[in-house]
Amino acid sequence: QVQLVESGGGLVQPGGSLRLSCAASGFAFSAYRMSWYRQAPGKERELVASHNANGITNYADSVKGRFTISRDYAKNTVYLQMNSLKPEDTAVYYCNAARSGFVTYNYWGQGTQVTVSS
Repeated sequence: QVQLVESGGGLVQPGGSLRLSCAASGFAFSAYRMSWYRQAPGKERELVASHNANGITNYADSVKGRFTISRDYAKNTVYLQMNSLKPEDTAVYYCNAARSGFVTYNYWGQGTQVTVSS
């Protein structure tokens, strides 16, 4: 059974930091592209950061230089370190695991709320 369990969200003041975690199980973690998406109220879900199976990372322009995605293969966990948080970073953050090929696999976590407010 595939599971993606996010944690680490919460309320933080502007300029603060949070680290999100996503614990993965039930699939070959190292073979998947792991990503963080977010969805703010009234907006579409957007890609925040991704970490390919070959180690290449990609970031949305809005978070470059502030957010860092990393993964621990021993723990089957992907992280999102978020620094210098802004009110516009407020959203539900979702962990995603994806693999393309003869068959496409795409899994989502349940989401964790991040609120940036004074």
